[in-house]
Amino acid sequence: MNILILGGGGREHALAWAVMQNPKCDKLIVAPGNAGIAKIATCAAFDIEDSAAVIEFAQNESVDFVIIGPEAPLAAGVSDDLINAGFLVFGPSKEAAQLEASKAFTKEICDAANAATAGYGHFTDAESAKAYILKNGAPIVVKADGLAAGKGVVVAMDLDEALAAVDDMFGGAFGGAGAEVVIEEFMEGEEASFFVLCDGINVLPIGTAQDHKRVGEGDTGPNTGGMGAYSPAPVLTEAIAERALDEIVKPCMAEMARRGTPYQGVLYAGLMIKDGAPRLVEYNARFGDPECQVLMMRLGGQILDLLLATAEESLANAQVNWANDHAMTVVMAANGYPSAYENGSVINGLDALSDDSFNVVFHAGTAKKDGQTIAAGGRVLNVTSRGESLADAHQRAYAAVASIEWPEGFFRRDIGWRAL
Repeated sequence: MNILILGGGGREHALAWAVMQNPKCDKLIVAPGNAGIAKIATCAAFDIEDSAAVIEFAQNESVDFVIIGPEAPLAAGVSDDLINAGFLVFGPSKEAAQLEASKAFTKEICDAANAATAGYGHFTDAESAKAYILKNGAPIVVKADGLAAGKGVVVAMDLDEALAAVDDMFGGAFGGAGAEVVIEEFMEGEEASFFVLCDGINVLPIGTAQDHKRVGEGDTGPNTGGMGAYSPAPVLTEAIAERALDEIVKPCMAEMARRGTPYQGVLYAGLMIKDGAPRLVEYNARFGDPECQVLMMRLGGQILDLLLATAEESLANAQVNWANDHAMTVVMAANGYPSAYENGSVINGLDALSDDSFNVVFHAGTAKKDGQTIAAGGRVLNVTSRGESLADAHQRAYAAVASIEWPEGFFRRDIGWRAL
């Protein structure tokens, strides 16, 4: 098969690495890709949010299967247009992707499906939002309704922080994503990520993970796109996962189908777990980043068969073969991230690291310049390792991090602390 993956971050490098291991993959193209992806696949440059450009490229390259990595092309309807042009696609429709693109839409689905989630209010003006905050008090969670690259969420521990977040969002801090705001009850517990494939009717759980959103050690500082992750998540036991599937995911998927917008793709359910009971924090319509990296490390080449079964609506016959292993990824980010940072610094030491089934450095924001690998983003590298235990994976990942020479970057030293 000729396969096209849309995206150029760590998630897409991990997907490409896993897909390449499946003998069904004859040719792999990733657009736009990055310096790490270019070592294992062909990279192509075109606008992945422009359906016409994607379709023209796919036709010219005789592509058999398109995998959509990031959320922006989904929200732009690229999946719909590819399907209408006759392509087999992994990724939900624009209507179904609203589960990520609009937090208010997700709340509406949860209400209709009677799925456990936080109490909330939905606002289109700052005055009403502030009145809701003053009535309910803090701690409270303020979210930009639209897509904000994983950063449009403020967990406000006091009223001043919450009110300032409302001003920031309506003031344009997150662009159009903050034109509407959802304000939620602060949920206590431990957060974990539950990944499920959906083919419109059937659902298949494919793994759990836990990520670290805060920039600083001990889970301090502002939210980021994620500073590291590990899989499986011990807090998400089989019993809790079964409950989440029966009480949250399946009812929501049934409601989507009932509305005539069946969900087809990967559904990433962020769950808050307290006293053995899961509640939905949010849905994402794509593999998490950096959670995808640890999932792919554990799933390997079978992921292509699972993605094909999802796209072909044959998940009822699919199954996941899990090894009894653990994986961890440590994000190396540019100094200053998630605020202002500089691009262009040189990263050394990568060539000495061997990529194998136990250790891979997935590139997130890198480029090549004069034969050297340079930083080209906020989150730059995902140093990922697998082991028989989480402690093994931890030891391998941090040993690899130590051999990378990049003074302009930083990383958290406590990834996996909750489980370890």
